[in-house]
Amino acid sequence: MRPPSKIQVKKYFPLYLKIYRKQANILLLNTLSWLQLELYSARRPSAMPTTHLPVRCPLSVLLIFLSLSLALPSAALAKLRTNTTAQANKSAASASTRVTVSPDGHGDFLTIQQAIDHAPPYSDGRLIIAIQPGIYRERLVVPQDRPRVTFLGLGKDPSATVITYNMSAKAAGGTFLSSTVDVEGSDFEASNLTFENSFGPGSQAVALMLHSDRAVLRHCRFIGWQDTLYSATGREYFDDCYIEGAVDFIFGNARAVFHHCEIRSTGSGYITAQSRTTPDGDYGFVFQDCRLTAPAGVSKVFLGRPWRPYARVVFLHTEMGAHIDSAGWREWHPGETHSLDTSYYAEYDSSGSGGSRAGRDPHTHFLTESQAAQFEPKQFLAAPDGWDPTAPASH
Repeated sequence: MRPPSKIQVKKYFPLYLKIYRKQANILLLNTLSWLQLELYSARRPSAMPTTHLPVRCPLSVLLIFLSLSLALPSAALAKLRTNTTAQANKSAASASTRVTVSPDGHGDFLTIQQAIDHAPPYSDGRLIIAIQPGIYRERLVVPQDRPRVTFLGLGKDPSATVITYNMSAKAAGGTFLSSTVDVEGSDFEASNLTFENSFGPGSQAVALMLHSDRAVLRHCRFIGWQDTLYSATGREYFDDCYIEGAVDFIFGNARAVFHHCEIRSTGSGYITAQSRTTPDGDYGFVFQDCRLTAPAGVSKVFLGRPWRPYARVVFLHTEMGAHIDSAGWREWHPGETHSLDTSYYAEYDSSGSGGSRAGRDPHTHFLTESQAAQFEPKQFLAAPDGWDPTAPASH
């Protein structure tokens, strides 16, 4: 990794300073607690005979006198600890740092990965990486120790800022090694840009691999052919996005909601390959108010096939084009696997030429209004932390 420039150091200096201040507060609290213990020992000489004082005795005596001069009682120490925690929480909730990536040198960084790498790990606030329009041929990793990262495209629409790479699973050594962008940190956000794997037909080739809890992606495009979007783990919310592919191009085992998205099939195949592994798991894919589209001539597209025995996919208020096969769902390997028997595939208020109930696979669940309510984003993505990506404050 290249050493940071003076401008880059200036951008991230407040974040590092905040971390050092927090560490200094922790050190101060630990020191004060130790001073209290030394003072207590000094007042009870029988607990440690003077003939057996440790080598640090002169320093201990000096610190004891210092603690006496400070006269800091336990109540004051507790108050300091409380105030320090409160300030850290307030800082975490409100602070954010914004840096700009521009390949022409007019930003803080030339590449997106540079902006990620030079940021301090586990910082409290959100790191907003504003990306100037252009095509960025990069393979990116947002590691676990970089939570709360935002990719923000600065173009007029998502097609103006493109993160792309050409990598197949065969060349990479596996599907999970082929991703253009790999996000491991929690609370990831992205807006107004494109994630692409340009390999095309012939192999799995992931554009975005998302292992991120409380991830929100708005106004984004995902372009590929097979395995375009790996919605792997965590709770994820996709709003007003465009997702393109042909075979299993939305797959994984996250708890994900796709709201008001266009799902574009560019060839015959399967939209989803969900992989829930237990019958009571709270994972699954929910498509709400989406449109399923395809170019002229494309047909024999299925809503999904179960990658694992307890796959769960639900379509709510979705407009389905004529390219959707009347059966809707298909077995992973017909005649070999029997995962449709244990999977949960459901629809509510489907419309369009491909949304007819006639001919649907008998395993399909047709929900009532009250049954469909549990899959509304606010309910489906809820957890003890009360996360609600549909709330106005989250936009």
